[in-house]
Order: sequence, then structure tokens, then C-alpha cells
Amino acid sequence: MTVSERSKPRKAARDVRRKQLIEATIDVLATRGYASLTISDVSRGAGLSMGIVNFHFDSKAALLAETLKYLAVQYRGNWINAVKKAGDDPAARLYAMTSADFNGDICTSRTLQAWVSFWAEAQSRPAYDEMYGEEEAEYLQTLETMCADLSGHGNYNRPQSGRLDARVINALTDGLWVALAHTPPGISRSEALSALHNCLAAFYPAHFDANGPVN
Repeated sequence: MTVSERSKPRKAARDVRRKQLIEATIDVLATRGYASLTISDVSRGAGLSMGIVNFHFDSKAALLAETLKYLAVQYRGNWINAVKKAGDDPAARLYAMTSADFNGDICTSRTLQAWVSFWAEAQSRPAYDEMYGEEEAEYLQTLETMCADLSGHGNYNRPQSGRLDARVINALTDGLWVALAHTPPGISRSEALSALHNCLAAFYPAHFDANGPVN
């Protein structure tokens, strides 16, 4: 067995432990919030010793930063995969991207509450904005392009429709996530999806109605 082959199981074990700790951090953020989170809470939640936590993350700040990166990568992968499956139709692609925010695999109470915790903390920690700023910029640029494509495809002829529609849709989905993160939620996931349908129908009535895409 080569050195490289021997190192693979060790790396896999490290990756599993890091993921356990990050998932436990998300749980603690969801139940206790950012300010009350402690390394001890994360250790207990993951079922791992404090020594293992300290081995993988040299500080609470490092653990939280990696958790934010993990959530950002997860979020990006969710909408990227949805768009890839949608094909070439402009309406189908826009719907896939926007409705992906309410996919049951990613739109969970614990994940939403963790995101809201980071959003609130970002006001006093600009580094958090920098950490997921690139992913957010990519999302907005893609959304703008899709809105512009559909506007042109449907001859809606509204000035700056791509940019302005994308900003409104993004603000709506962010707001719906905050409402869903409340305990108890201020809205159900199906109601949030209906709100998205209504927004898309208002912008693109030939392609969407209150029930979603028009076939």
C-alpha cells in the first residue's frame, strides 16, 4: 500500500468528523442561536469529545466560519442541480431556480434558522458577507440573466426587467425564508411556494399562474 493509499482512510475519517461537527453546529444555531452557541454544546451534539473539536477547529470562530461555508456550498449545489435538470426552456429554468429555495432537502427549520442567525450576525461581522458574497453574486447574476431571457422570450417589454425582476424575486424568497424560520413558522412551505407562484405570475402572466408554470 502506498503512502497516498494509506492517507485516504485517514482523510475520509477527518472529513466525516468535520461534517459531524458542522451539522451539530447547525443544530445548536437552530435551537440556541448564535450568541448562546458554545463549543461544549457542539461537542455534545456531535457526540464527540472536546479534544476532537479542538483538533479540527482551533476556535469557535473557525468552526462557525466553516459552517457558513458549508451552508453556502449546499445552497449553491441545490439551485445549480435544479437548473441543470430543467432543460433549455426559459420559464422552466427560472422556475427551477426559484422554487429550489423551497426544496424540502434544503428548506428545513434548522437550516433556515442557522441562515437567519448568520444574516443577523453579518451586520457586525463583515467577514461573513465576504464568505458567501461570491456565491450570492453568482446567484443574482444567474437570476438576472434568466429573468431577462424570459422577458425577451415572452415579449414582455419592460425596461430593465431582468435586473429589477431578479431583485424583487430574491427579496421575496429571502423574506419567505425568514418567515419560515420563525418558531412557530409564520407561513408554511406550500404557502411560501404559492407566494412565489403569484410573484412569477405577476411578472410573466403568459408563463405562470397562481398554481405555478402554465403548461
